[in-house]
Amino acid sequence: MSVFDRIGVKVPEILLPKKNINPTKWAVIACDQFTSQPEYWEDVANLVGDCPSTLHMILPEVWLHADDVTERIAKGQATMREYLQSDLFDTKNGFILVERTNSGKVQTGLMVALDLETYDFNKGSQTLIRATEGTILDRLPPRMQVRRGAPLEMPHIMVLYDDQANVVLKDVQQIKNALEVCYDFDLMQGSGHLKGYLVEDERLIESITSHLTELIKPVYYTQRYGNVRPDHPLLFAMGDGNHSLATAKAVWEELKPSVGMDHPARYALVELVNLHDPALQFEGIHRVLFNVDKNFLASMLEHWQGHVSIVPVQTLAALARRVNGADKDQQVFGIININGYQLVELEGLAQNLAVGNLQAYLDEYLRNHPETKIDYVHGDDVVESLGQKFGNTGFYLPAIAKNSFFKTVIVDGALPRKTFSMGHAKDKRFYMECRKIVP
Repeated sequence: MSVFDRIGVKVPEILLPKKNINPTKWAVIACDQFTSQPEYWEDVANLVGDCPSTLHMILPEVWLHADDVTERIAKGQATMREYLQSDLFDTKNGFILVERTNSGKVQTGLMVALDLETYDFNKGSQTLIRATEGTILDRLPPRMQVRRGAPLEMPHIMVLYDDQANVVLKDVQQIKNALEVCYDFDLMQGSGHLKGYLVEDERLIESITSHLTELIKPVYYTQRYGNVRPDHPLLFAMGDGNHSLATAKAVWEELKPSVGMDHPARYALVELVNLHDPALQFEGIHRVLFNVDKNFLASMLEHWQGHVSIVPVQTLAALARRVNGADKDQQVFGIININGYQLVELEGLAQNLAVGNLQAYLDEYLRNHPETKIDYVHGDDVVESLGQKFGNTGFYLPAIAKNSFFKTVIVDGALPRKTFSMGHAKDKRFYMECRKIVP
């Protein structure tokens, strides 16, 4: 078995727009952003106009359930074929080292093709690539419609690997200024700057793949995570684009019986990012319940009797310090309601994270109280203002710690939905690179 097979990685053939094409108009943000803000996408359309752009090949999910969605998909696929026939692309054989600068920070990634045969999004999977949150199967069919029959893919998928020593890209970064620059430009709508370097030298590719292989060698794996199935290691965990990779997998499973294993749709183009990249920030996602029963808090404490303690806190700032400053083995979250702030600590429960145990209880509560609704919110001020309204209860959640992220996925499987967020909407991945998914 080759090193590429062991880690599920393939050196892709990447298509990039030719140098005479305006890259700022070519690259647009991931289709699953600004789904409640059609005006954002209308502004993008006005900016791009008729210029060559990934906008003309994707379906922004704000239009996913529009009456003319079938026509939009057909038009996008027709544009892909038109671009392929009009000599619009340059072809690059290799990885691409990606630097995304935003808010003064530089996040580094690597464009590779991942083998979908090494990925399973189902709960409890033991594959090299795993989902980090529950995959909602009902979300796949409309996305599969977009991918079926498409000759190209443009990835907004970000996949994480756990390289605390920062060795995977060390050799590449040391000589990056000697590499061919594939693109170097400002992204639209104030979303920062993008620069890409071609990694085609076999020695550099070998360095990257061998260091990735080291991450799942049993000695390293057990040292890092304990004796948790080193025979079925986790190498790549989903960061962004969970349902996009699941869509690629589902379409590949449809195709496989008729096309065989040697087919480009077996692979998906993704950006690999080190979990420990300093620019990669995890943020907690808070919860708010609306129209809560007056006995909610008492019922919750009774449900967790013997596993929970609760203490009042004077201010939101104090609550945030206690929650975010807790030891990594503590399970804590905050409650905000009309009566003030309270710190909750759990111990001895089934799941490895406070958010997992909380979400399990909230799901059960919502099933039994259909009059109560839930929303998932960002920002301390938002959860405070909503939680303090009469009849509401807010839940202040910590950001998941980087050092515990992989072990949590290994031990617990996919995390509860809305466990973490990586940056704000404008920080999400932009479409730049393309790859053929038909022979």
